[in-house]
Formats: sequence, structure tokens, C-alpha cells
Amino acid sequence: MTGSRRTMTAAAGLLVGMAIPTVAWAQPACPTDLPVMEAGKLTMSINASIPPTQYIDKDGNFQGLNFQLGEELAKRLCLEPVFQNVTFEVQIPGLQTKRWDMINTGLYYNEDRVKIMQLVPYAVNAIAMVTPANNPLNVTKPEDLAGKVIGVEIGGVEEQRLREVSEGLVSQGLPAMDIRVFNTYGETFLALGAGQIDAVFVADITGKYYQEQGQFAMPVTGLYPGSPNAFATIEPKLSAAIVDALNAMLADGTYAALMDAAGSTKIDAWTEWQGTFQSYYKPE
Repeated sequence: MTGSRRTMTAAAGLLVGMAIPTVAWAQPACPTDLPVMEAGKLTMSINASIPPTQYIDKDGNFQGLNFQLGEELAKRLCLEPVFQNVTFEVQIPGLQTKRWDMINTGLYYNEDRVKIMQLVPYAVNAIAMVTPANNPLNVTKPEDLAGKVIGVEIGGVEEQRLREVSEGLVSQGLPAMDIRVFNTYGETFLALGAGQIDAVFVADITGKYYQEQGQFAMPVTGLYPGSPNAFATIEPKLSAAIVDALNAMLADGTYAALMDAAGSTKIDAWTEWQGTFQSYYKPE
């Protein structure tokens, strides 16, 4: 990938923050004095291994909804977008130590994360179970995978939910799932294709992408709907600027166009949506 607008760097990878709801209908031409780590640039962490929301194509270029949203946000903040391609588990610590300005990787909003970061929810997701194409175990519900080997990417809400599902199976007198964690969903689906695991626990939109490749099936979908994806930063002023940019995108139709093109569920499906984008921070 070349060109200053699409800078990609490799790196290995929490912190303070008040979610004062921000309402904005008109965005300033160029926000000034934004607290970014490098002048003139918006550095974002992303785990580019989760198609179709974020991935690198065969030519080495970033693709997907989160990349497009990041580019658009940077443009409206009059900053050059810089993407740090790192695995998920390093992204929150990297934000805390100011290795990047924001997390742009489909981070799920939850009550633990909103205590330590400024979160700006922007999309709604649900979780699916993906199997080999012929669904050899005839999976129709999570209980069908009791005692089976299930893969998931490390550190995300999918892993958390999967462990809760497995504990629920045990409480019903069924065997626990044998949960295997992977650094990326790319690795997870390679393991599924190789027959090393029986199923994958993944976001619906990503499961749909892999299903469409023809090698996998998605027999269980729509689990735990309503958990929003969020951008994250530790800088209140930057968070407020992101909110302003998103509300401007909402008003001019850019947000809807990007979300519809990706097939992603817009944030107005979230039960806590109040009509405009807002930043949330709830420290203890």
C-alpha cells in the first residue's frame, strides 16, 4: 500500500478518560488543537483480519467498512489517516500507552470498557456460529455444540459470550465446549477449514462473508443482538470531534451509504440510541 492517505504500519499492541453526550449537527471546517500523537495525523489501531469489515486484499490494500469509516473521519478532522495493523489483544493497552489515537476495529461497547475509555458506538452486531459447509454436526442451536471444539478470536466479546454459553451448557448437565482461541479470525477459519475445530463463534457480518466464500455454513445466527461496535479513545476532545464528524456524516447521508454498502446494521437499531451519535465514559 502506498500514499500518505493510506499509511499502514505493523506493530504489536487503555486509559483515562467523561462520556458527556455530545450533540452536533454542523461540523467545524477543521477542528483545531486536537490531541493526536503526531501532528496532522490520526493514528488508528485496526485488526485487518476480519472481512468484510476490515481486511487486507491481495494487493496489500486495506479494505472494509471500518477502514472506510476511519478514512472518512480523518478527512473530516482534516488529518491524514494512519492505520496500525495489530492483533486485538494489544489494542486497548496500546491506546493506554498512546501508541495510537483511537481504536477502530469494531470494539464492542461494554460496561467494563466504558469505565476506562471514551466510547462512540456506531454499529450494531449479533453473533453467529459457523460450521463446515455441509454442517456435519447438524447444528441448529448452541446446545448442539456441547463438548465440541469451538474456535474464537482472543479477547473480544465473542470469546466472552462463548464462555458464557459453555458455562450455561454445563449448568444444564451438558459437556462444556472445548474453546480454542486464536490471534485472528483468519487463523480461526483456517483451522475450521483444516478440520481442527468443529465451529467458529463470530460476528454475523463476518460469518456471512465466510459463508459466501462457499466453504462454510452459518446455521446459527442472531445470537446476543444489540451489542454495539464502538470507536475508542482516551482523549475527550478527540472523542467530541469524532462525534461531531459522525453526526455530520449522519446528516449528509454518508454514514447511511457506507453502512448500507457493507450490509452492516446502523446504530439506530441500538436500544440506547438517542437520535445522534454520542460519546460515553462512565468511570468508577
